[in-house]
Amino acid sequence: MGIGSMWHWIIVALVVLVLFGRGKIAETMGDFGKGIRSFKRGIADEETAKPQLPGSAETPSADAARAASEPASRP
Repeated sequence: MGIGSMWHWIIVALVVLVLFGRGKIAETMGDFGKGIRSFKRGIADEETAKPQLPGSAETPSADAARAASEPASRP
């Protein structure tokens, strides 16, 4: 009875069912599926947003906004 035998996995499955019950396993797998869907949505949102990296070229509107918010200094 090695680790890959059929009887070994049947006994492990029965022990898991006795300890957790069918309802708890189904609930856990449902939560796992919701987590994966949420992760995929987050990745998709991140790809569409594509924030600018520091040091990259900024848009002219960002330069204008920064200039308007800074006080003018004259020598």
